[in-house]
Amino acid sequence: MTNPSRGVLAASFAAGRAALPAARQFTHEVVTAWAAASIGADADRLTGELVSQVGDVAFDIIWAHQGDALQIEIREKEFQQTAASGPSVQVAAWGVSYEGSLRTHWARLPLPGGTVARPTDDWSDRGGSKGPGWLGYLADASDLLAGTLDPDMVPALIAQIVVPRLATWCAVYTADADMGPLGLAYVWHADEVHIDGLRAELAGAAIPSAENLSPVPFPVGDWQSLAFPLTARGRSLGVMCLGRSGLFPDDVAQLAEDLARRAALAMDNARLYAQQADANRALQRSLLPPGTPDETPGLDYSVVYEPAGETNEVGGDFYDLFTTGEGTWRFAIGDVCGTGPQAAAVTGLARHTLRLLAREGYDIAAVVSRLNQAILDEGERARFLTLLHGEIRRTDDGLDISLLSAGHPEALRLRPSGVVETVVTSQSLLGVFPEAEFAAEHVHLAPGDVLLGVTDGVTERRSGGRLLDDDGGLAKLLAECAELSARAVAERIRRAVQDFAVEPSADDLAILVLRAD
Repeated sequence: MTNPSRGVLAASFAAGRAALPAARQFTHEVVTAWAAASIGADADRLTGELVSQVGDVAFDIIWAHQGDALQIEIREKEFQQTAASGPSVQVAAWGVSYEGSLRTHWARLPLPGGTVARPTDDWSDRGGSKGPGWLGYLADASDLLAGTLDPDMVPALIAQIVVPRLATWCAVYTADADMGPLGLAYVWHADEVHIDGLRAELAGAAIPSAENLSPVPFPVGDWQSLAFPLTARGRSLGVMCLGRSGLFPDDVAQLAEDLARRAALAMDNARLYAQQADANRALQRSLLPPGTPDETPGLDYSVVYEPAGETNEVGGDFYDLFTTGEGTWRFAIGDVCGTGPQAAAVTGLARHTLRLLAREGYDIAAVVSRLNQAILDEGERARFLTLLHGEIRRTDDGLDISLLSAGHPEALRLRPSGVVETVVTSQSLLGVFPEAEFAAEHVHLAPGDVLLGVTDGVTERRSGGRLLDDDGGLAKLLAECAELSARAVAERIRRAVQDFAVEPSADDLAILVLRAD
């Protein structure tokens, strides 16, 4: 990016489907204006590949005529934290640069008869590692590194941040989560055509030790290269290797060392976040039912379960449906106060207690009463719980259900005619009153009838100052589901919850639909 431009043509493009064809048309006009039809096809293909990596945001395209080459720059002001991929077109060089909230993906197409010099390292205009430009560079790099929590993305970001600003190429070596041997995680070069050759050179080089406390020389071919340790919180996570054609100025080496410390901290944070996310997902899977019945003659059912949180954080909502005998089943849908491990402990207690007591032959009211006492026995760890629990028995004219609601959102029955009605009276929620007594109620589902149970992630879905269930909103939604299958009803309700507000839901969600065939 050192050749002076002989001309610049630029245009801005709005987000949307029309952006790509408009960008290609602009490139065609540029090539025509500069009489560069011989590389027109490559320029068109290059534009398409670079624009396709832009998210659904507005962007600018800048074409620069550099005498021996045409250079394209795609500038995004709101970019996603994803690693850029190189073009399939044969280019002289390409890369990605960052400045504040701006990302620029560039590539250089040589013109016939032109010669493009190998990229050089020029630090003369940097003003030293303590200049205002470098301080801004470090601040921007820190923001970029802190913006991703994907451990696999961090090495790519490290390399794309330092090349070409600090070095001609960068190789990042990391150890796995168990701190095993170092392996090459990512390679980046200012000139794309040299990446494969650099990778081959690195394959024959001795991997520098991650235990070094300061930068050390890292012999790779004819390059002047240094290895910087990636150490955070007293742990060695890997090394960042930089190479250039000349010696590293002291101020650049100091800057790279500072950046390596920041990169290591970002890498460690991303790994800790990923480990916690994996633990949450494993715990969540352990709290879900081991399975639902494969065959339920006379009963059509469907469940939807969506825990809140970016990493599917362990939720307080749960459901279950299991066979208790020939033509009989039990079901439950509940909501523990709160989320996270504390709520998960009560969730696990509730689901396992319900199954255990069902196998012991306890009726619905006795099961709920004993579960209430079990939660109270948890003492300070106890969380209150709302629960809809029932036993289904197949009959000649539909399904008989023994049903009990312990402080749970109302259960609704939908008739084939479209009539919706509440079918059970709410009783005391669990984990609060030791003297609470419970009694089951009888509900009959004739063929075609639907019973709907949900958690408050449905009824209390909020859009501004309005809740989804205001003015009987859930009942109105269910009334539109007459003669649908259980699965179609559950999906209709789930989609309505999702579409009710623009922002993601902050609460767990569970939906249970039972339909008499």
